[in-house]
Amino acid sequence: MNIVERGKAFVESLVSIANRTAWQWRCCPYCGSTATSKWGSYKRRPWYLDGRGEVVVARHRCCECGRTYSEESAQLRRRCRYAREVRRQAIDYWVHMGCSTRKVAEWVRSQLSKQERYLIWRGLEEREGKAEPCWLCASTVGRWLDEAGVEAQESVCGQLEGLGKVRALAADGLWAWLRGGTKRVVLLLIDSSSGVILPPLVALGEESARHWQGLFARACAAGLELAEVRGVTSDWSVGLVAHVRQSLSWLMHQRCLWHFWRNLRKPLAQACAGVRGAAGKQVRKELLALVHGVLDAASYERAEAALVKLREHARGASLAAIIDAQFDHLLAHRLDYFRDVVRVTPEWYWRDFRMRLSHGRNHGNEQRLERAALLWAIYHNFERTQMRKEKKRHYRHPGRSPLEVAGLSPGKISYLDALAV
Repeated sequence: MNIVERGKAFVESLVSIANRTAWQWRCCPYCGSTATSKWGSYKRRPWYLDGRGEVVVARHRCCECGRTYSEESAQLRRRCRYAREVRRQAIDYWVHMGCSTRKVAEWVRSQLSKQERYLIWRGLEEREGKAEPCWLCASTVGRWLDEAGVEAQESVCGQLEGLGKVRALAADGLWAWLRGGTKRVVLLLIDSSSGVILPPLVALGEESARHWQGLFARACAAGLELAEVRGVTSDWSVGLVAHVRQSLSWLMHQRCLWHFWRNLRKPLAQACAGVRGAAGKQVRKELLALVHGVLDAASYERAEAALVKLREHARGASLAAIIDAQFDHLLAHRLDYFRDVVRVTPEWYWRDFRMRLSHGRNHGNEQRLERAALLWAIYHNFERTQMRKEKKRHYRHPGRSPLEVAGLSPGKISYLDALAV
């Protein structure tokens, strides 16, 4: 059962609870007997988005097995003083708005009991003396988030079944600082065509092939057909390079051009050494134009011709040697067979990750960090991109979510439904 089917099953379970009749509640949930009798009731005073309410919960006793049970509500969770809608709003604030748990708790409190920041919004309104205050705290919001993360962790197996054929992947890692000075890295694997994030993994580092092997194993457990993949793009991490060469030899390993340009700074400075003033600027300009001609060529053949021109330049032999050593890995995306391979690693995903989950300092340990990363990945896969274009940003698939692009359309199912919140 993939993540969309899990969400649909959860919604159907809530609908079935909401539509149960009085006669159906007389059926014992333990033995199925209808020989039951009413067994009193009790009151609950949960918090809803529009304030605190009072609910009378009826109880029943089975005459066959002697056990008692209470009627359920689709809006209420067992032994929880906050309604389901409050929990969903708090989690969505944290994931979608990128707020801390403390700010989320303050914002929700203000809305629930018209206190704190609500009095700032409604400047001319005074707080009623008899209104009951809400004491929702950041630790409660953190517990809700961790429970959603546990649900995301349990859904890893088969999470993306039916994803279809994935031709190209993009991989990267982000270092996170936890409490006590501990460092961990969040490893990420993305479908280059649809933008679907495969379940991430938190590891000790990215220099070992064993850690990347664990990431690919988790992706296969989630539903990735690794035999159909043709290429992977990365920043040339030592561990990933070793894993691809040892276990995934059929994959074309595309090197990220953005990281490669950063590594060319020192060789470019050495090539221009000894030439100062206007002549030095001219030499640097010529070399940059020739390197751009190779790396930004429209086809593989034009890149080879541009490499010959760079090698023939008086100061371009060293740069041409560096590029020629990894020519196939730099220009793989220009070949028809590897046209789905992207030329850069998914650095923009980390921007979204930092905005919402910071660098991990709010998670304490690696288990909580991994659960938070899995929660964020599911949120991203369900979230639709905006329709309109911006001045500096536009989307390849406006108004569509990565799951929808990949063929697993969630419809009206949200990521909160998929996490059974």
